[in-house]
Amino acid sequence: MEPVRLEFLGLRFDALSTDAVAATVSARRPGDRFAYIVTPNVDHINRLYASPERLRALYDDAWLCLCDSRILLMLAKLGGQALALAPGSDLTARMFNDVIKPNDSICIIGGQPDEIEAFAQARSLYHVAHHQPPMGFVNDPEEIRKCVEFVASHPSRYVFFAVGSPQQEIVAHAVFQSNRAVGVGFCIGASIDFLTGKTARAPVWMQKSGLEWLHRLAQNPKRMFGRYIVQGPKVFGIFLRWWWRKR
Repeated sequence: MEPVRLEFLGLRFDALSTDAVAATVSARRPGDRFAYIVTPNVDHINRLYASPERLRALYDDAWLCLCDSRILLMLAKLGGQALALAPGSDLTARMFNDVIKPNDSICIIGGQPDEIEAFAQARSLYHVAHHQPPMGFVNDPEEIRKCVEFVASHPSRYVFFAVGSPQQEIVAHAVFQSNRAVGVGFCIGASIDFLTGKTARAPVWMQKSGLEWLHRLAQNPKRMFGRYIVQGPKVFGIFLRWWWRKR
């Protein structure tokens, strides 16, 4: 399916639902050149506008750029853009539940080795390559190189970057730039933790109401306060400036 591409807040979004993304990914041949998917939310947008020279290319070079946030979806509607919602956690669940087969080759960057091994066993996944970079690795070019080398030397149909943002987008972009890997890369954050039950996701009614951020804040207020209460509202100023220029 050819995605409908829309400009919003300076990014090109692909207006595809989770189902459409899964079908589009499945249509790629296993040996096709590596391409990656990003799923910006409010946090991504705020970070991008704070450091455009560092982060812009990570989104511009992505194969698909999907809306991960109901707040962004609402703002886009106010701005006359009909984005589609395709949260990264939903897409990850769809891939593992309905698309990925036991014999598919998978590469995972991030996560604890014992947890990834247990996840693979529980899902009957027989070809999982896993690399765990150290904390702070994104500030060390050699560690980023090791991640790129691992992905390139373990050809996989599906590559999952589970090291948080913007680390995962930085690594995915480095893999893409190397022109040595194959498959589709997914920047998934803590999505595997949701699938294993290690981290509880918000109830469906909170997800549909755009309140998943509130659930995460209640789970970990010390860590999430700055992200959601201090930084989060900045997106409204970004939207107003974008809307004014658009006029």
